[in-house]
Amino acid sequence: MPLRLGIFGGTFDPVHLGHLRAAEEALDILGLDEMLFVPVAVAPHKPGWKILSFQSRWRMLQLALDGNSRFRLSDLEQRMPGKSYTVHSLKHLSRENPGAELFFLVGCDAFFEMDTWYEFKEIFRLAGIVVLCRPECCENEILQFVSNRVSDLYRIVPENRELRHPVLRSVYSLRNTRMDISSTRIRELAAEGRSVRYLVPDNVWSYIAQNGLYPKAVSRPYSERARNNDA
Repeated sequence: MPLRLGIFGGTFDPVHLGHLRAAEEALDILGLDEMLFVPVAVAPHKPGWKILSFQSRWRMLQLALDGNSRFRLSDLEQRMPGKSYTVHSLKHLSRENPGAELFFLVGCDAFFEMDTWYEFKEIFRLAGIVVLCRPECCENEILQFVSNRVSDLYRIVPENRELRHPVLRSVYSLRNTRMDISSTRIRELAAEGRSVRYLVPDNVWSYIAQNGLYPKAVSRPYSERARNNDA
């Protein structure tokens, strides 16, 4: 059987529990063998957007993924020159994992902007597209988008929430557990010196606080005494 490899890209500034839970559910629901996290090096859709260094985001991912044997981390986009275009990354991953079936995870909002991405139609040839759906996002909306912007040959397979195409890869709508967590909000809380405990793994928050990664972040997330006294 070919390796069924999930691909989860993003800035991960910082990685949080919503990312990890979505990846875990995609593994289980789609029967994937592994989930490869691919942090962006130079984000093409965020010109002028200041993000943490690749090294800091990489270290947080290392800490967050530790202990899950099905989670892997790739520095592919750091090794590639220029901007981090998804189509280029998927081509590289296909070569690095010959014979593997690739499944590319994308948030609902980002999915409906994919027609602005570089060579976006080629992405649908390289990997199955796994849309992380909000409750209000339905298969008919996804079908309308791909029919208008990619191909009108996609058809809904209702029993497994899949849009199937005779040549291109399938598009899946994944109703993952809704966790109202965003990296933006975490950065805001950290900058205010407020706790982000239970939004990120404890070791990630310790790393953020100890290294002062976001302005005004407190020196440590909580004391050992407080940890021991938690109910």
